[in-house]
Amino acid sequence: MQLKKTLSTVLILLFVLPTMGQEIGLQLYSLRNQFKKDVSGTLDLIQSWGITNLEGGDSYGVPLDDFKMMLAERDLKMIGVQGGYQDLKNDVDKVIANAKAYGASYVMCAWIDHKGDEFDITNVKEAVEIFNAAGKQLSEAGLQLVYHPHGYEFRPYKEGTLFDYMVANAEDFAFEMDVYWVQHGGADPLALLQKYPKKFALMHLKDMAKGLKGNDTGHEDVETNVVLGTGQIDMMALVAEAKKIGIEYMFIEDESSSVVEQVPQSLRFLEGLK
Repeated sequence: MQLKKTLSTVLILLFVLPTMGQEIGLQLYSLRNQFKKDVSGTLDLIQSWGITNLEGGDSYGVPLDDFKMMLAERDLKMIGVQGGYQDLKNDVDKVIANAKAYGASYVMCAWIDHKGDEFDITNVKEAVEIFNAAGKQLSEAGLQLVYHPHGYEFRPYKEGTLFDYMVANAEDFAFEMDVYWVQHGGADPLALLQKYPKKFALMHLKDMAKGLKGNDTGHEDVETNVVLGTGQIDMMALVAEAKKIGIEYMFIEDESSSVVEQVPQSLRFLEGLK
């Protein structure tokens, strides 16, 4: 993907995005492959899209202080950083230090460690205990811990799902909804927002190719990530509901190989919702 060519085609977004407000951001994992080749050029690309708010936590081989300077030079702000499951379990101070170094407000955990496809209430109970303990420490440090479900949490449990158990027992952590993975795991993202309006602090905006049938493994071909508004997820209703219940930041995440072309189209879709 040629960044220079893309830059010239999306500069028009600079005149559009300021009206969108600061609630739209980008999960940097979307551009993981671009960062491997050109860190500064990839940050230039993000800036050209008119995006200022980021979720990440990796400096892509650049010394942290230098990376932070590169962000500041482009008015890019790290809202949230990732906290690994084992670090939250064994070294919360490390997680806190990383978040503070970036000036982040949120720490996001995106995966509960488990063996293969084996995931049940035992895993969930352990995770809830870890998240509550870590979340309390993070809160005392001025940070909010959120857990990002990947689909296997929506397996049946008693009268509901494993996720329902997590919500009922989440005392010191909240959740980040990735609308793709919620639907892929068999749940209805809109119904879930409406059921638990005070439990979701952040959101990932990611659309799913039409015709794709999900599963509860937490795995799928990344090429099934499509431009927002062109897939099978009701993005319009979800964005409206997220704003209604006060979700402050919604991060676009596009894991496909077409991310550089697709993100500007997704931004135009979001602007059209105004």
